Amino acid sequence: MKTKILLIITILLSGCLNYMQVTTIKKDGSGNMFIHYWMKWTNPRDSIIVEQLGLFNKDSVYKEFLSQYSTITNVEVYRDYEDSTIHAKVELEFNSLDSLNSTPFFRNSKLSIKDGEKNTKIFSQFIKPIATGFGFESKNFSLTFIYYLPGQILEHNATEISRNKLTWKYTLDEIGTGKYITATYRPFRLKETPIWIYIAALFVLTVVIVFLFTKRVK
Repeated sequence: MKTKILLIITILLSGCLNYMQVTTIKKDGSGNMFIHYWMKWTNPRDSIIVEQLGLFNKDSVYKEFLSQYSTITNVEVYRDYEDSTIHAKVELEFNSLDSLNSTPFFRNSKLSIKDGEKNTKIFSQFIKPIATGFGFESKNFSLTFIYYLPGQILEHNATEISRNKLTWKYTLDEIGTGKYITATYRPFRLKETPIWIYIAALFVLTVVIVFLFTKRVK
């Protein structure tokens, strides 16, 4: 659907399409994702055409993200008449990132998290090339991918990074014939048991021993 969205809008419209994907991955490999794409139309006819093609149709959008391995928690489609934009938002949860490859939307996106050397993990996603043509300026396409990875970032090709938050921002020219976004990270350790628990356990044990000893003496 991603390719369909961009290509048809290329042919019919002279507006600007924005795509944003925000993904949070947990330590066990599960996680959640939020997708928001929107565009500005030049006249009412443009938005009607796009809606008829299913690009901003709630049922059609839902089907694109449907999978037995993930759960769609919200799908929202709406118009903002103040700035003449039309929007689609999707929220979903998944058991593993690579399971999203079974959805029509992410077909051939090659989403994966693989084991690396020295207890590291390697995340990657392939951004598919999209042909514009028809005199459309590809700089008007804005694509943003944000990932929160559960570990210390060791290597990456992100355009921005803040601790374990990585951001990739591209125009279609920068994607070219396709581009992998990738990062290597060392997973955070499981939370250690707080020391106060050990102290409390030791205190309780001491009290019990003293109580038993005192009782036995009597």
